[in-house]
Amino acid sequence: MTSLMQVKPRLIVGLGNPGAEYAETRHNAGFWFCQRLAAHLGVSLSRESRFHGIAGLARGQGVWLLLPQTFMNRSGQSVGALARFHKVTPGEILVVHDELDIPPGQLRLKFGGGVGGHNGLKDISAHLGTQDYWRLRVGIGHPGVRDEVVNYVLKPPRQEERRDIDDAIERGIETWPLLEKADWNAAMKLANTKPMASGATLKTSKETSA
Repeated sequence: MTSLMQVKPRLIVGLGNPGAEYAETRHNAGFWFCQRLAAHLGVSLSRESRFHGIAGLARGQGVWLLLPQTFMNRSGQSVGALARFHKVTPGEILVVHDELDIPPGQLRLKFGGGVGGHNGLKDISAHLGTQDYWRLRVGIGHPGVRDEVVNYVLKPPRQEERRDIDDAIERGIETWPLLEKADWNAAMKLANTKPMASGATLKTSKETSA
């Protein structure tokens, strides 16, 4: 793990579902992050059929940004294709995804661990053959009832929730200079710091199934 803390990211993956009907839904928080980071870095994103996604290269940093267009439960097909082609190791990958167990406005940057029932992470882990890659978890809150999870993540957040999620994503963007120089400890400290105040308060739960 110590050596991995010195490895710079070469692939940032934002998870979500393709199509206008899903663009504003909670499950697309990873897409929102990658789109914001692309704008921040001046990266042009375009469809790359060989990678089954929308992608762009930050040439100065040597970092690919990827938005899989395979639908969430087949995200690994896209991630695996780009990683194999460009010889990106799992330890050089950061996957950004929505997280039910974290309230809107909060982030968690971590390495490895379980997939928590997240179908995008499940498929990526299957294609990479490991769960040992970085994740930036974007809090979206939990509906409070497990049976409502699928409906919940496929709906847009309330206005105050979206504002908090956007603030968290902006804090995630602020970690980029630290990630670029592989200062993962400092990046985790910044990303994982709870905001002073949050406009949305939602229940969270250990139950995740989307």
